[in-house]
Amino acid sequence: MESSQKFSNSKEVIAFLAETFPKCFSLEGEARPLKIGIFQDLAERLQEDERVSKTLLRSSLRHYTNSWRYLYSIKKGNHRVDLDGNQDAAIEQEHEDHAKQQLEESKAKAAEKRKAAGKPPRKKPDGRPAAKNGGERQAKSAPGRYNGTKSKTNRPTKVPPAKLTDADLTTGTAVTVKLGKAPMHAVITEVAKDGVHVQLDTGMVVKVNPEALRLARSKRS
Repeated sequence: MESSQKFSNSKEVIAFLAETFPKCFSLEGEARPLKIGIFQDLAERLQEDERVSKTLLRSSLRHYTNSWRYLYSIKKGNHRVDLDGNQDAAIEQEHEDHAKQQLEESKAKAAEKRKAAGKPPRKKPDGRPAAKNGGERQAKSAPGRYNGTKSKTNRPTKVPPAKLTDADLTTGTAVTVKLGKAPMHAVITEVAKDGVHVQLDTGMVVKVNPEALRLARSKRS
């Protein structure tokens, strides 16, 4: 590919990253967990390369870190690497838990797509269509039914985390963002007009509404 020809999709960018930084990125085999803040490092290293824009680089990085192969690499005790393959911080348990959740959700979506592609609906022994899982869950949790869970009124009241001020909306601010069941620690990487880009501890970069962010406890006293 000529140096003047721009990359047009994430597949081309990931192949380029694997070729340029082989000790960090790979196309097959076991993936290496990426250093938190790897996007900024890439942006600096590639600032003179006109073939890839920051927008495409960010989406390609998100595509890479959302892959099943990468999510499998997020295991407690494994170490992240920088662009040159140097060892960085170790994976913590909450990072592994979040990666497992992302993996389960991704597999569930893939199963739904396969089902929608032409597989017949599951049936009961008497030939009637089986109830969907969502319907069963709604029936179990319908008003007036005992679902075996403890009343939420017995739970202790928690002080809500502090919202971000305009001064907090800057690159490098440690925040938490709720993705799934529990808030995840993240760092603001870019503040744009259409949202705030944050990088999770898993290495993934996501765009969220500022209202969805809260200051990390480490920044509050």
